[in-house]
Amino acid sequence: MVYMRVLLLFFLPGLILTSCLNPPEYPIEPQIEFLRMTKGTMIQNQLNTDSLLLTIGFTDGDGDIGLEGGGFDLFITDTRDNVMPPAYRIPKVPEQGIGNGISGEISFIIYTTCCYFPNGQDPCTSSTTYPVDTLSYLVYINDRAGHQSNVIETPPILLQCQ
Repeated sequence: MVYMRVLLLFFLPGLILTSCLNPPEYPIEPQIEFLRMTKGTMIQNQLNTDSLLLTIGFTDGDGDIGLEGGGFDLFITDTRDNVMPPAYRIPKVPEQGIGNGISGEISFIIYTTCCYFPNGQDPCTSSTTYPVDTLSYLVYINDRAGHQSNVIETPPILLQCQ
């Protein structure tokens, strides 16, 4: 029992020190992955009355995620029409010690949009013929050096058109 305590006393701090000295090795281009959405259904509207929270995971080898000044670095595109709603700005992530490789999560709000109808009916009107529209978003980020991440697609989101 005493030997076990002595072993843990010397081994555990060495293990912790070793893990702190080896920064993660990620590519310098950001990589993202879908993690979760708070819901999969929204009610259509032009006035941002409904929304969902989308969370993505990211890694970046040189740690230059986020902006200090103006501009945008997180982009989404509606797959129904390839329209890009307003883009987002990720706050600057501070450098993380010895290595600059970083990973984390980014959560952002996506507001509702209008239903598109196959019969040419005006968007954002009620429809009993087409009570539901489905969309998804393509998402990517840029780092400060201008490297673009991979593009991910959200799961389908149902829009209630009534």
